[in-house]
Amino acid sequence: MLPSADVHCPYCGEPLELLVDAEAGTQRYIEDCQVCCRPINVTVTVDESGEMHVAVAAEDEA
Repeated sequence: MLPSADVHCPYCGEPLELLVDAEAGTQRYIEDCQVCCRPINVTVTVDESGEMHVAVAAEDEA
């Protein structure tokens, strides 16, 4: 089962739960908001201790 990350849409502010494959290492991808359908830039990083960090940004902030 993939771990989840709780984030907020940078457009509408709604809370979202993203399923993230942390074993794939650092990643950048676009996922549409489940509420307002706008494209969210998602950045996933994994630090040396294996802890996953997820950041989201609007399309014009990336």
